[in-house]
Amino acid sequence: MAAPVDLELKKAFTELQVKMVDTQQKVKLANLQIDQLTRVQKHAKLTHAEITTLPDNTRLYEGVGRMFILQSKEEINNQLTDKQKTADEKIRELEVHNYTHRQLQLHTHFVCCLLMLCICGFQQKKLYLERSVKEAEDNIREMLLSRRAQ
Repeated sequence: MAAPVDLELKKAFTELQVKMVDTQQKVKLANLQIDQLTRVQKHAKLTHAEITTLPDNTRLYEGVGRMFILQSKEEINNQLTDKQKTADEKIRELEVHNYTHRQLQLHTHFVCCLLMLCICGFQQKKLYLERSVKEAEDNIREMLLSRRAQ
């Protein structure tokens, strides 16, 4: 009976390990995305700061692929503001998901530890029972040998 329980615990443990690794990868990916969005946000902020120092009649061009399009200062400022807002919203969203993944990761790690303790407990119990059986067998042999000797 101990063998099926051991197998079930080991199976559950390996499943949780896979889930934990997957969650860790998702957390790393979310952190990379947050870093990239932070750079986009900083770039837009710096560009916006530089553009606001220019006179209103300055001709501004926006790079689109291999060409440049003439845009008004107001349009470019609006685009940069939209970029900053979008990046900020995505960062918040990723941080919420990241927090959820971290919570799941901690829960999974906790359950893995509990399963390992159960597996170790069963293995210790199994060793104890095996020793008990061996001692009982030894005692029976001694009794038989002592009776034969009499």
